[in-house]
Amino acid sequence: MASPQDVINMVKENDVKFVDFRFTDTRGKEQHVTVPVSAFDEDKFENGHAFDGSSIAGWKGIQASDMQLMPDASTAYIDPFFDETTLVLTCDVVDPTDGRGYDRDPRSIAKRAEAYLKSSGIGDMAYFGPEPEFFIFDSVEWSVDMSGCNLKIYSQEAAWTSGEKSDSGGGSGHRPTVKGGYFPVPPVDSLHDIRSAMVLTLESIGVPVEVHHHEVATAGQCEIGTLFSTLVKRADWTQILKYVVHNVAHQYGKTATFMPKPIVGDNGSGMHVHQSIWKDGKNLFAGNGYAGLSEMALFYIGGIIKHAKALNAITNPGTNSYKRLVPHFEAPVKLAYSAKNRSASIRIPHVASDKARRIETRFPDPIANPYLCFTALLMAGLDGIQNKLHPGDAADKNLYDLPPEEDAKIPTVCASLEQALDALDKDRDFLTRGGVFSNEWIDAYLELKMDEVNKVRMTTHPVEFDLYYSC
Repeated sequence: MASPQDVINMVKENDVKFVDFRFTDTRGKEQHVTVPVSAFDEDKFENGHAFDGSSIAGWKGIQASDMQLMPDASTAYIDPFFDETTLVLTCDVVDPTDGRGYDRDPRSIAKRAEAYLKSSGIGDMAYFGPEPEFFIFDSVEWSVDMSGCNLKIYSQEAAWTSGEKSDSGGGSGHRPTVKGGYFPVPPVDSLHDIRSAMVLTLESIGVPVEVHHHEVATAGQCEIGTLFSTLVKRADWTQILKYVVHNVAHQYGKTATFMPKPIVGDNGSGMHVHQSIWKDGKNLFAGNGYAGLSEMALFYIGGIIKHAKALNAITNPGTNSYKRLVPHFEAPVKLAYSAKNRSASIRIPHVASDKARRIETRFPDPIANPYLCFTALLMAGLDGIQNKLHPGDAADKNLYDLPPEEDAKIPTVCASLEQALDALDKDRDFLTRGGVFSNEWIDAYLELKMDEVNKVRMTTHPVEFDLYYSC
C-alpha cells in the first residue's frame, strides 16, 4: 500500500503541477478541489484540506460547515484527461470537531461497514464485484420549463434511425435492433474502439479490467467488466470507472450516461453486484448446499430478500430507477434466488472453484452511490446471517412466465422511489448497527430524495398530454 512518501515521490517523478482532492457526495457524484503542487506536501495527509461542507446537498448546514478532506495515499493516480499533469487523491471527509469520519460521508460509512464486519466476528473481508451498464449516445437534448418539456436522444446506432439520413446523405444500415445488441461484431457494434480506449485508460491508472462488450439494448448500451475487490476499494474503482467512461466518451465527441432507463422500449441499465464474505483467507460462501453455497451464504441471501424494499432506496435511488424495475418486462423484480434463472433478483453464478463462489444481486442500478450501495447490501446480508434468515427454496422456474396464483406468492422489489423511501424509513435498524449508518443520515437522505420525488411528481409529462389532452 502506498505511503504519503510514495505519493511525494510520485509527484516528483511525474513533474506533477496540481493535486486534485476528490470525494463523493450523497447522490454518488464525485466532487473535487485542486491545489497547485507548491501548496501540497506530506502535511496534507496529517492535517487534511479544509472545505465548506454546507454547499454539498444533504450535508452540513451553514451554521456548521467546516469540514476536512483527508487524502488516502493508496488511491493516488495521474489524471489521464487534464492538460496539466495532475495527481488525484480520493479523500475521506472528516468532521474537525471530533476528528472522525463525517457521518454523512459515503466513503466513511463504507469504512465503518468494513470495521463492523470484522468486529462482528463473522468475517474479516467482504468482496464486491459490480457490473455497471451504460449508454453511449451521439448527443442528447432536454428542457423543462413552464412552457413544457421535451427530450431527444441522437444515436446513429439506434434502431429508430434506420429511416434517417446521416451527414453523408444516408445511413450505413448496420445497427443493433431493439434487444439486438448482445453482442454482434462491428459495424453493428459501432463502439468497440471507444470501449477499448476506456479499458486502456482504466488499466493505465490501476483499475484491472476483465472484459468489455456491447450490451442488449440498441443505441449504444455497453458494459466494461472490472475486477472484484474489497468494499471500499471496489467503490473507489467504480467511481473511477464512471469518470473514465464519461470523459473518454466526451473526448470522442459523444456522451455517456449511467441512467437506468434513458430510452423507452428496450433494456435498461443495471448494476449487478457480486458479493462474498471471507475469513482467514477462506471463502465463507462456499459449502455443500444449493449451487455449492454454504448455509451462511443462504442466510445472507435471506437478509437481502427481507430488507430488499428498504435497500431499494439506496440501490435504486432515482425516480428513473423504477422505469427499469417493471414486472413482466425481463427486469429482476422478483425477490427470489436461483442458480439458473436470470429472472430472479439474486443469482448464483456457475463457477469452477469454491474461491469464486458468490451471490449476485441483480436489482441495483448504476446511479447508486457505490459506497452506500455495497454497504447497505452487506448490512442486510449480515443481519440475515446474525438472525439465521433462511430464504426458502430456490426458484428454478422462469419467473417471468408463472401462473397468476404462483406469481402472486413471490414478493417483489419496490415499484417507485417513494415506496422505497417509505420502506427505508420503517426498516432502518439493520443499517444503524455498529454505528455504520446514523439515523440522522437516514433522515437527511429521505429528505434529499423526497425532493426528487416531488420534482418529478409536479412536472407535467408529455405522456399525460397523449392520455388526457382530448378528454
